[in-house]
Formats: sequence, structure tokens, C-alpha cells
Amino acid sequence: MTFIPSLPVLLAFSAATLLLALTPGPDMTLSINKALSEGRAAGLMVLAGTNLGICVHTMLVAFGVSALIIASPTAFFVLKSGGAAYLLWIAVMAIRKGSNFVLEAEAKPERQRGALKAAMLNGFWVNLLNPKVIIFFMTFLPQFVAPGDPNVTGKLLFLGFTFIAVAILPTIAIVLAADRLSGWLATHRRVLRGIDYLFAGVFSLFAVKILLTHAR
Repeated sequence: MTFIPSLPVLLAFSAATLLLALTPGPDMTLSINKALSEGRAAGLMVLAGTNLGICVHTMLVAFGVSALIIASPTAFFVLKSGGAAYLLWIAVMAIRKGSNFVLEAEAKPERQRGALKAAMLNGFWVNLLNPKVIIFFMTFLPQFVAPGDPNVTGKLLFLGFTFIAVAILPTIAIVLAADRLSGWLATHRRVLRGIDYLFAGVFSLFAVKILLTHAR
């Protein structure tokens, strides 16, 4: 199969992906926040949304759309402004509603479904609207494809989906670890409230970093 890189390239890519998966960022912060405040299912749904966003980014890079976005100052400005505004909105929600969660066993089924859908959409939009992710995939994936490779599109797609496959286990482990703390935090609301403000501050910092991001 011509779209599969050589074994040494694949191993190097997997090792780099594993390290990157453990690097804190808006996606990981949001999944931890949801796992702490709303439980394991919400945290995992954020991961599902994040990975859906990575699928979109992979296709944008493979078919050259990301390069067009980065090359257009207007498109890039709109993207980063939207991403920063969305993170600021999440920061406000973390303060307004962060610790006012209902334990999964007590929540009504329809409320659970709505919360899980919202968590997945949050993960998707935080990932998709982050210009740093576009720049990252634009620079990271091509490093593992030789210039002039006739199968470049297929290999970029394969590497993008491999990124998800390699990163999924450690990120799930992080969410499950956060979920283990959520039960204790449910009985220590002041601590949880402090975490709400901490996450709000972190999301605000990420928003500022995105606004300061340059395409070049």
C-alpha cells in the first residue's frame, strides 16, 4: 500500500505524536475540565469532538486548503478571532456554570444527552478554530513525507489518522484520571469552584496566545 510510510518513518512519527499528545493545550484542558466538572462521559465526548476536528484538519492539509487559509491574511484573522472568542466564551461559562454540575446518576437522560452533545461540539470547535493547530499540521505532517512523493495526499491522510490512533489512549487515560477526582471534588465544592477560576484563567491565556498567533 503506497500511502503507508516506511516503518522507521512511522515509528518516528508515532513517538513524536505520543509526546505531543501529552503536551497541555486547549483541547486537553477542556477535556480535563469537563471530566472534573461533569464526569467521565463528558470528558470523553470532548476527546471525540477534538478528534473529529483533527480529521478535518488532516483533510484540509492533505488537499491544500490549510495553505490557502494561512496565505490569506483576512481568512487567518477571522479564524484566530473566532477561536479566541470561543475560548473566552468557555472561560466565562467555566466561571458562571462550571461547578454547578449534576452527577450522572442523578441527571435526567435527556439532560445527559444534551450535555454530552454540547461537550463534543465544544471539543470540535476549540480544535477546529485554533489557528495553531492549522499551522502545526501544516508543518508537522509534511516532515514525514518526502518532497515530490507521488502519494503525498494519501500519506498525509494516513499520518493524520495515525496521529489520532496513537494519541487516543494517553488522552483517554488523562480523562479517566480526572474523572477519579470528580467524585471527591463533588463533596468539596469550594475546591471545585477554585478550579473553575483556574480553568477560566487558562482558557483566557490560550485566547490571548491565539490572537497573537502569526501565519508566518
